[in-house]
Amino acid sequence: MKKINLLKKIIKNSYSPYSKFPVAAILITKHNVYSGVNIENVSFSLTICAERVAIFKAISEGDKSFQRLIIYTPTKNFTYPCSACLQVLKEFKKDLEIILINKNEKIKKERLKKLIKNFSPPLLKRNI
Repeated sequence: MKKINLLKKIIKNSYSPYSKFPVAAILITKHNVYSGVNIENVSFSLTICAERVAIFKAISEGDKSFQRLIIYTPTKNFTYPCSACLQVLKEFKKDLEIILINKNEKIKKERLKKLIKNFSPPLLKRNI
């Protein structure tokens, strides 16, 4: 898979001095490939996941035609997207294919709808 080489290249851009846990992700759309790495901050709540970096790059370019998300970590186990990333993904593609790759280049395929519980925001009422 050619995308593995891209992931291994961009993971070097991860800023993870606190967790020492670099993550790289690429979001493939009909029109482009968007990359992301995790970016940490000493104020942990300001940290952003690699998946959301890639998603926000796509959205900021006007591209919402998500096809698949590929996540790579140089670890033995597969690393899944966090709940926040899953919720953001569901906003744009309810059944996205998610591919996980570990340091041994083993691949595991998942579906977004399997990974996220049924989340439906409450109906918003407007008082006009």
